[in-house]
Amino acid sequence: MITSIAHATIYVLNQDEALDFYKNRLGFEVGDDMQVEGGFRWLTVYPTSKPQLQLVLAEPKEGPMFSKDAAEKIRGLIEEGAFGAGVFETEDCRKTYAELLTKGVEFIQPPTEQLYGVEAMGLDNSGNWFSLVQRKK
Repeated sequence: MITSIAHATIYVLNQDEALDFYKNRLGFEVGDDMQVEGGFRWLTVYPTSKPQLQLVLAEPKEGPMFSKDAAEKIRGLIEEGAFGAGVFETEDCRKTYAELLTKGVEFIQPPTEQLYGVEAMGLDNSGNWFSLVQRKK
């Protein structure tokens, strides 16, 4: 029986730059950072309060996971902004939005009242969109 999800993948254009973004701008912690067989880099980050769910920052390149053609297609989709990095929760969307703006995070929608709470929409440094959500209580 499956009991939880341990990892989710975010495809990025450059792992070093993505690590800097997720660590220094969003405030995530580094989980693992290691070279695996075949030159594959296993790089994970997580929000400080939720180490049980780690995000894999995966750079698509030819190797054990992707053919050259598949890696190029995925990189093209990343560059087009076709992927989402997920929904990041916060207790105060407006405050977190203001803090992230000062750190250089780009937003495509400011905090807006929604049926489920307050949501802002941002972009990581690869162009992946993410929601920043404060749920209604």
